[in-house]
Amino acid sequence: MRVIASLAQGNWLPLYLLLFVAAALATAVAVPAVRWLSFRLGVVARPGGRRQHMGEVPKLGGLALLAGLALGGLLIDLLLPPAQDGWLLQGIAWGTAVVAIGGLLDDWLDLPAWAQFLIHTAAALIAVSFEVFIERFTNPLTGQVVSLRDLLAAPWGDMLIFLLTFFWIVGMINTINFLDGLDGLAAGVVGITAVLIAWHSYNLGQFTVAAFPLVLGGALLGFLCFNFAPARIFLGSAGAYLLGYQVATLAIISPAKIATALLVLAVPIVDVAWQIVNRLRQGRSPFRGDRGHLHFRLVDRGIAVPRIVLGYYLAALAFGLVAVFAPGLLKLVLLLLLATAVFLLMVWLNRKTG
Repeated sequence: MRVIASLAQGNWLPLYLLLFVAAALATAVAVPAVRWLSFRLGVVARPGGRRQHMGEVPKLGGLALLAGLALGGLLIDLLLPPAQDGWLLQGIAWGTAVVAIGGLLDDWLDLPAWAQFLIHTAAALIAVSFEVFIERFTNPLTGQVVSLRDLLAAPWGDMLIFLLTFFWIVGMINTINFLDGLDGLAAGVVGITAVLIAWHSYNLGQFTVAAFPLVLGGALLGFLCFNFAPARIFLGSAGAYLLGYQVATLAIISPAKIATALLVLAVPIVDVAWQIVNRLRQGRSPFRGDRGHLHFRLVDRGIAVPRIVLGYYLAALAFGLVAVFAPGLLKLVLLLLLATAVFLLMVWLNRKTG
């Protein structure tokens, strides 16, 4: 079957399109079965707390996404040449399984915050054990790749690499989990992020690696058919954890993609940072969800959910394209400007709500 890939050298579009569509269809076909299972097991989200949806909504959407990712991964193995980063991708697959299973347990049993943190920690440690870690970054001033091992001698360099990777993965999982507050919001933003990471990987000559985020984007498109407002199924913890882990680890495989992920997800990242500081300042747990996030505040100001979600999409797409095409220094400047704008907006909303 790999002959197909060899015949398509120089024209990867048909194979990429096949993978994207297959993942989307597999997820879309799996959703009705997952909805039935959610209702049968009683794993549903009921109105209340920070959620203001109507009626009971199934929250095992992570299972439907796994179906799309599994089919896409199988097709990649059959049709594409082996990736040079195969060992790293294997680690990502095992870590994804851990966060998905842990997320399903949380959807079913409503685990306490410490148990959820253990799940995130286990997945991050799996990534590091498979050498999926941040050891290089692109200097925005010179455009050169800088190695952390060259900056700091062992063991300090190794310790810094471990801590950066750990906080990046755990932080991204929680960022996507907190972003999953409005119908279609997290799925759409991560879908845009995944396609841009795939594009960036392709431009870097990582043709097989590019297929993995593309499959993720296809699966999310199939899921959005049922998740956009009004949602008929939610991501749940399994889906949110899975998306956060996938984005965090796929961005690590090439150092330049860290900047891409940061820019595309700048709004939710700044929002999460703001909420953590705000909750700690008020003596509350930073991991307990509330309606303080930007998207909830906008809803409470009377803005329609679809308009807010589409606004997030446009921001993610615009800054993602800048991340792909702009020089490094411009990326850094735009990231700082965007972070400042979101910060000022949160200050304004805080004053408006007393």
